[in-house]
Amino acid sequence: MRKKRYFIRIGLLVTVLTLSMVSFASAGEVLMMATTTSTDNTGLLDYLSPHFTKSTGIELKWTAVGTGKALKLGENCDVDVLLVHAPGAEKKYVANGYGTDRREVMYNDFVIIGPASDPAAIKGQNIVEALKKVRTEKGIFVSRGDNSGTNKKEIGLWEESKLPLPDKEAWYIQTGQGMLATINIAAERGGYTLTDKGTYIKYEDNYDGKPPLKILVEGDAVLRNQYSVLTINPDRCPKCRQDLAGKFADWIVGSEAQKLIKEFTLLGKQLFIPNGG
Repeated sequence: MRKKRYFIRIGLLVTVLTLSMVSFASAGEVLMMATTTSTDNTGLLDYLSPHFTKSTGIELKWTAVGTGKALKLGENCDVDVLLVHAPGAEKKYVANGYGTDRREVMYNDFVIIGPASDPAAIKGQNIVEALKKVRTEKGIFVSRGDNSGTNKKEIGLWEESKLPLPDKEAWYIQTGQGMLATINIAAERGGYTLTDKGTYIKYEDNYDGKPPLKILVEGDAVLRNQYSVLTINPDRCPKCRQDLAGKFADWIVGSEAQKLIKEFTLLGKQLFIPNGG
C-alpha cells in the first residue's frame, strides 16, 4: 500500500513539474510587438498570428498605436519588434541606433475619402489639386493628429502641395484617435480624411459595401503606403527578445506569410500587397 502511494506521489510530482516546465516554456516564448492601428483594425494580425504561432511556437502579442508611438515604445525598450508604416521615420530610427534591421513587408495606398456629395469637388483630382480645393472651399478635413504614419503622410502631403498645415483653421479637425475612429468622425461631420486603403476596405465591409464615405482621390505614386518590420537594437535594450524578433521578421517576409497576406481579403478585395523577401 505504501509502495503504491509512493508511486502515486512520484507520478503527481512528475506531472506538476512537467506542467510547470511547459508553462515556463510557454511564458518565455512570447513576442511583444508595437504596430500601427491599420494592421490591427483590419484584422490582419488576428489572421496571421495563429499561423506564426503554429510555425514557430512563439505567441505574438501586440499593442496597436500610431507609428510615432510605436517607435517610441521600441525606443523605450517596451517591445521586441515593430511593424509600422512611416519609412522616413523608420530609417531615421535605425540610423539613430534604436533599430538594427528594417525589412519591407507589404504595401497598399493612401486615399482621400469623403461624402458622395463632394462639397469641395475633389473627386478625380490629383492629391495636390485636391488639397488646394479643400483649402480654398474650406471643406471639413479630419486629421488623425496623432503622429501616426498616416498623420505623418498627411503633413508631408500638405508640404508637397506647398500649402501650410491648416492646423489653426476652423475647418481642420484633429481627432488624436485611430484610423477607424477618425473615419467615423469624418462621416459624422460630412468631411474628408486621408486613410490607408486597407482600413477603408474594413470600414466599407462594416457597412456591407455601402459606406457613407467614398474614395474620391487615389492612384498618385506619392500615395504609396509601405509597411516594414523593424527589430530593436539589443545594445540599447538588452532585455528585448531579439531572437524571437528575428524569427518573426524572417517569417513575415518569408513565403508562408507573404502568401497569407496576399490571400487576406474583405469584400473580395485585397487589403495589402506583399513585397517582402
